[in-house]
Amino acid sequence: MIKIAPSFLSADFGDLESEIRRVEAGGADLIHLDVMDGHFVPNLTFGPIVVEAIRRRTTLPLDVHLMISDPTRYADAFLDAGADILTFHYEVGGDLAGLVEKIRGRGRTAGVSIKPATPPSVLSPLLPRIGLVLVMSVEPGFGGQAFMPSAIGKIEALRREIDRTGARVEIEVDGGIGLSNIRDVARAGAEVFVAGSSVFKGGQVGANIRSLREAAASEK
Repeated sequence: MIKIAPSFLSADFGDLESEIRRVEAGGADLIHLDVMDGHFVPNLTFGPIVVEAIRRRTTLPLDVHLMISDPTRYADAFLDAGADILTFHYEVGGDLAGLVEKIRGRGRTAGVSIKPATPPSVLSPLLPRIGLVLVMSVEPGFGGQAFMPSAIGKIEALRREIDRTGARVEIEVDGGIGLSNIRDVARAGAEVFVAGSSVFKGGQVGANIRSLREAAASEK
């Protein structure tokens, strides 16, 4: 199943209510929320209070991507705020399996993300316990970057490993996704597509989501 997850990094935070309604009406499957701490990545965004505010205004699943150095410390706060999917980075190290179990124990989906330089093979031990792998196709931290073609091979490798093991894991891709590359990304094996500027550009949210979905589905 193709899922389109508009990234609110590209939304108008001065009118979040309208942005939420537009992605709902446009047929979005998820809302993707990028949390940055200015330490793990060189940018700052928002914390649990914004996630909670969005949660009160929509029934769409909230796909919360923690680009922070200490996700274990803040996991409960984001789960309390209403995250349905809570994704942290493999690169933070520490007790990753324990964090996965904390998220699962709260009845939510645990996701793990990898930066462009991280090989997908590192995720093999976690695949049986997580529900999502997020492949970053740009260096995390800022929206509007160009897609890195090297992500294709990583997606293909993950697809083979997931299919081989029978793990129930979706592959999500974030970074530079648009009509010029979404077919290739879908062909490689991705199912969930995070798109910011390509969803919100021109204010034609519904038309943009439909175009992205049709392009991705044409390769499935």
